[in-house]
Amino acid sequence: MLYIASTYTTESVTIGHPDKICDQISDALLDACIEQDPRSRVAIEALGGHGLVVVVGEVTTTAVVDMQTIVRNVYAQCGYADRLEVVERIVHQSPDIAQGVDTGGAGDQGSMYGYATNQTPEYLPQGFVIARKLCSHLTQLREHGTISWLGPDGKAQVTIENGRAATVLVSSQHQAAVELSEVRSVLEQEVIQFCNFDEQCTVLINPTGQFVQGGFAADSGLTGRKIMVDTYGGLIAHGGGCFSGKDPTKVDRSGSYMARWVAKSVVANGLADECLVAVAYAIGQAEPVMITVQSSAGASLEQHIKQTVDFRPQAIIEQFDLLRPIYQPTARNGHFGHEVFPWEHIAEL
Repeated sequence: MLYIASTYTTESVTIGHPDKICDQISDALLDACIEQDPRSRVAIEALGGHGLVVVVGEVTTTAVVDMQTIVRNVYAQCGYADRLEVVERIVHQSPDIAQGVDTGGAGDQGSMYGYATNQTPEYLPQGFVIARKLCSHLTQLREHGTISWLGPDGKAQVTIENGRAATVLVSSQHQAAVELSEVRSVLEQEVIQFCNFDEQCTVLINPTGQFVQGGFAADSGLTGRKIMVDTYGGLIAHGGGCFSGKDPTKVDRSGSYMARWVAKSVVANGLADECLVAVAYAIGQAEPVMITVQSSAGASLEQHIKQTVDFRPQAIIEQFDLLRPIYQPTARNGHFGHEVFPWEHIAEL
């Protein structure tokens, strides 16, 4: 393997985690704008905590969006019923930025990364796939009513040693009346065993002893703070720009999607066991200032990618049909590894 050590730890979170609530709010607002006006320019962040959500950002659109209702609906969809105060501070996008983007240039500067490995059918690192499955399963058990006392907030962490899960940690919010012994017994049976770990795996469930307070009642949340959970679980480089709340002219989002598509297609076509693609842009410029492809295929593959793949923002938008309301689902369980998203569709290169 080129990038991932034989021993590593990675994590994921449920949709009721405070940061993930904010990601979903930002992308729900983006979807609402794009649904009415596909050419909307949107950059929205949400800060939430302790009964308050503040929505800030820059939006240029003809859409008429009821932000208060959307924020509260997303909060309810995440599993919470308490009352929210919602404060909005939204202005128009700077015309200084627009003059470069309107001609097809990138909506910001920065570097983006895409990665794929043949470790798993999802073309993602083994431990990260397991952590996401644990969190997704927690959410499904709660939403389907299988475990009535489960709360929306939760996390999973997985340590891999030489290809096997050595330590698995699950922390899940629960009702106060439930004894810790029941929490641990039920979650081990219904969640941990879901992934079929071997007998030598160390399992930790709610190691603090209880997890009653969760979500905004326990902690603040912020759009973009789970960028590693959103991508490759902290195992691969990240340029630092989050995806949620940004329309696809922002290359933090679209450039990362294209880099992932290239990396996945390289691996899926058998050209490499592992591939890391990096791309960088200058704000207002269409052509990337850098494209690198690192894999066992070597420099010849990099030159081929540079000559055959169009990394200009407008070309990416057209290839993946990104001017449509598809973004809130990306904020629930990661942007990569789900075939429903067009940048996950494999192509010959």
